[in-house]
Amino acid sequence: MPSHEKTDLPGAADVSLTRKKPEDLRSHRWYGVKDMRSFGHRSRTAQMGFSRDDYLGKPVIGILNTWSDMNSCHTHFKQRVEEVKRGVWQAGGFPVEIPAISLGEAFQKPTTMLYRNLLAMEAEELIRSYPCDGVVLMGGCDKTTPGLVMGALANNLPTIFVPAGPMLRGDYKGKFLGSGSDTWKYWAELRAGNITEQDWQEVEDGIARSPGTCMTMGTASTMTSATEAMGLTLPGASSIPAPDSRHSMMATHTGKRIVDMVWEDLKPLDILTPASFDNAVVTALGLGGSTNAIVHLIAMARRAGVPLDLNRFDELARRTPVIANLRPGGQYLMEDFYYAGGLRAFLKEMGAHIDGSQKTVNGRTLGENIADAQVYNSEVILPLAAPKLESGGLAVLRGNLAPDGAVIKPAAMEQHLRKHTGPAVVFKDYNDMAARIDDPDLDVSKDSVIVLQSAGPQGAPGMPEWGQLPIPQKLLKEGVRDMVRISDARMSGTSYGACVLHVTPESHVGGPLALVRTGDLVTLDVDARRIAMEVSDEEIARRRAAWKAPAPKFGRGYGVMFLKHVQQADTGCDFDFLAPDYVDPDSAAASATAAGEPEIH
Repeated sequence: MPSHEKTDLPGAADVSLTRKKPEDLRSHRWYGVKDMRSFGHRSRTAQMGFSRDDYLGKPVIGILNTWSDMNSCHTHFKQRVEEVKRGVWQAGGFPVEIPAISLGEAFQKPTTMLYRNLLAMEAEELIRSYPCDGVVLMGGCDKTTPGLVMGALANNLPTIFVPAGPMLRGDYKGKFLGSGSDTWKYWAELRAGNITEQDWQEVEDGIARSPGTCMTMGTASTMTSATEAMGLTLPGASSIPAPDSRHSMMATHTGKRIVDMVWEDLKPLDILTPASFDNAVVTALGLGGSTNAIVHLIAMARRAGVPLDLNRFDELARRTPVIANLRPGGQYLMEDFYYAGGLRAFLKEMGAHIDGSQKTVNGRTLGENIADAQVYNSEVILPLAAPKLESGGLAVLRGNLAPDGAVIKPAAMEQHLRKHTGPAVVFKDYNDMAARIDDPDLDVSKDSVIVLQSAGPQGAPGMPEWGQLPIPQKLLKEGVRDMVRISDARMSGTSYGACVLHVTPESHVGGPLALVRTGDLVTLDVDARRIAMEVSDEEIARRRAAWKAPAPKFGRGYGVMFLKHVQQADTGCDFDFLAPDYVDPDSAAASATAAGEPEIH
């Protein structure tokens, strides 16, 4: 099968007139000056076995690698980092691998979202404090992509992203399995008594069988695809399956390209514009991607100084068709998507919905990068004239239950629930739900609306992916597979169902979700973009007056900082003090010099 992902480098813009000189390199401050401190830097580099010829006058490329034994998505990064280094050496640079915290989605509790901002802070400080002239970011598992990019934007050095790539399709009794999506599906069947424990174990053994991220259009592939659409990866990089040899080639090409980017002084803020973020949003929508993209892209845009909010998401969603037939909302998996032409073919098929004039890291425009792309399987990447959905890959809801917004993924729900009113069954937190959801005496029917409180940024804490609330076992046995479910949590991009998510403000800070009571009628109207409890304003005010703020979840350490500074979902759950325009009221005079280049003495 021929390679159809464009990862070659010829044709970059002619920037010879602006090419940097060796003494212009940022690393020159560490290595090139004649003083005692520079002597120390050179002697310690010699300690590592490198001579002056290896690094002096060459771009120092920091490779932020989020490999870890606790991140199954990144198990191949030990090899990929060597391939990135190979490209850097070949292009005349000096590669240095710098480990960064690895947010392993499957293992880290209560949620990697609690630590996304910690990774962003670490990436920012690693890049600032070491002699990096350019940066390669290695990530892919859900929060590593936004966390790394957010951190890199604060320094605005030449930066390029290496996506981990999706794993191979799962396998079970001759059927292809999709990570996450089929986990929920078969777990429901096990609880309903329709499959055996042996069946369940066979699913367990076959659902994740190679390195790489989830092979459904979950959060990982949504975010790496959006990052490519923004222009921060080589063209075609996000679609290549992790075990494919072309993924290794892409890593080496990336290492070569970042060296040229340093000489050209091509930086992220030269690339990222409102239009490039629109491209990212449209890509996530057209792919039928994860609702988590909303939180992450808003946070990334704010770091770039680009205005992006829920209203823009909903505006674009109303006119963006879904043309990727990918699970959880469709039929196929990421491996099929790559063979069908990958993201380049998808972007080409999206036509005028994508602004092809935007710059990318290879020096070309996005339009130039996708000009020769082709769709090889029109059942996977559907024709724009015959989309899976005309619009509405995501929808932003508002109402007295979510005055600052909530989100839902209409493509992944049973369509008869798009407009629904039913009595609430309220759980005060996840432990309450886990203890009672399968109680045969629970007063619940298929028309009920399940409500989970205390699952937001502060309430959980960290806004975990608890939003795909389980269907009560007694209803599963009756054949029910979807119900309206509401929470201030997030949901895995691999999940599905009529799940209203990201309810803002969250219940833990006194949002209206905290005031819902079992038996209240709750209305979901996707087309009207409405989510509301049918309770009078007077009754809501009475309940609010009686509400008491819960105790903080942390008493020390990083958790205290998180609770004090994390923002709500509608503004990206970033820390307030990491906004580009933040001024500390207690140290306003020092704020202008708090960031920027470090002093070297």
